[in-house]
Amino acid sequence: METKTSWVIKNPIAHRGLHNFELPENSLPAFENSVAHGFAIELDIRLTDDQKIIVFHDEKLSRMTDRDGYVSNLKLSELEQIALLKTEGGKSVQSEYTIPSLEKVLETVNGRVPLLIELKKAESSFILEQRLLDLLTGYNGDYAVESFDPYSLQYFYKTAPTIMRGQLSSFFHHPDVDASYREKKRLKKLKYIDMSHPDFIAYKITNLPNKYVKNTGLPVVAWTVKSELQAQKARDKCDNYIFEGFIPQKSDAE
Repeated sequence: METKTSWVIKNPIAHRGLHNFELPENSLPAFENSVAHGFAIELDIRLTDDQKIIVFHDEKLSRMTDRDGYVSNLKLSELEQIALLKTEGGKSVQSEYTIPSLEKVLETVNGRVPLLIELKKAESSFILEQRLLDLLTGYNGDYAVESFDPYSLQYFYKTAPTIMRGQLSSFFHHPDVDASYREKKRLKKLKYIDMSHPDFIAYKITNLPNKYVKNTGLPVVAWTVKSELQAQKARDKCDNYIFEGFIPQKSDAE
């Protein structure tokens, strides 16, 4: 499928599902809420200690649960028992929802809306990519992958070239990417795209527009849009955007 005519640029994408104070990010009800509103879903995946895939953004549990420690040190069966936090009366409290496996998310969404799957790399091997391809085999729905890691995208380019790939990047004024200064500088300038062969660029909204993105000539998806004001900028400067914290105007979602 050509990226310029694909779902990736047609409809705003809900960041970690359509979450709110009651529905935690990357939770099954947040994904159900996104389906109910007709929005594609962006979600994050990591490997557990027993090399299963969990849907969770952070390396550590502490921000989204009342537990400490690293996701990669626990087994899937343990992580699936940990409650995600929600906000109640201005405080973080346990919700009734737990950390989901990707397998459970795929069963829940079941192709009703597209999925933009961000791979969070914690190792140099390609076990996460291999496990993801295994789970996606036979999945009845649209999906694409994205990552800051160009080697991850290169793996998909060589192994499963029909899967759409997005190169994530920014000016890296945040600690979200575990990479050296040199690597971040090259990522910022999109110097790796001859290796990763992305179908689209996913770039931080506050760093757009910029010459590095423009020079690629590729479709651009902005992240993460947090207001209608930013959404208007994204509509003017980009092909699509990933959003959270508000519901885009109805005309965007049609």
